[in-house]
Amino acid sequence: MGINGAILKAEKLRKTFRMGDSTLVVLKDASLNVTAGEFIAIEGRSGSGKSTLLHILGALDACDDGTIEFDGKSYKTLGPAQRSELRNRQFGFVFQFYHLLPELNVLENTLLAAMIEYSWLGFRRKKSELRKRATELLDQLGLKDRMKHRPHQLSGGERQRVAIARALMNQPRILFADEPTGNLDFETGRQIMALLERLHRNAGQTIIMVTHDRSLARQADQVLVLKDGKIEPAGDADV
Repeated sequence: MGINGAILKAEKLRKTFRMGDSTLVVLKDASLNVTAGEFIAIEGRSGSGKSTLLHILGALDACDDGTIEFDGKSYKTLGPAQRSELRNRQFGFVFQFYHLLPELNVLENTLLAAMIEYSWLGFRRKKSELRKRATELLDQLGLKDRMKHRPHQLSGGERQRVAIARALMNQPRILFADEPTGNLDFETGRQIMALLERLHRNAGQTIIMVTHDRSLARQADQVLVLKDGKIEPAGDADV
């Protein structure tokens, strides 16, 4: 467990991008503590830097300044291989556009995280066990009859559920969700949010979600706002 009970702790994160001759400041002294079992929503306008923040917290990108610790260990002490291991074993990611491989079926897409974690020989040895876990996940997510389908044969909501199953395959400590309903219609988006809430409520899954949708943000345990590069508690005027 990290400092003050936080499994993920970010302090004074800064991130800038060069835009021609100018510099765009996206994060400015942004800080965040995440305790195991929390469902945190970070709300902000489009272009406010929400996805950048999520990618930095999930070790997909690096900040220019500031510190991030997971279980008390600083990201700055991790080499490329260790960062990859952290992402694969401790974190799960759900994105707006699914990122499923079109040549693989639903079961194979779900197994991708496990394929990456193990060597070819290791995967072969554990294949039966891993397929069982993937099958159980897909069954729980209502995709039992879709396991042999390819992504183009699925609806948007089904594709997102496959992406969630893939993210949960390695039993992540933290699930990062980047606008998980942003590519879905209202009703399908509502179903995906209900699924995330069940994962949090029934399985104790820690979730960090970024969204520009205020109604979705309100459904989390804690709502924060990314504004002017800083993370602030959400007030009534914010959400």
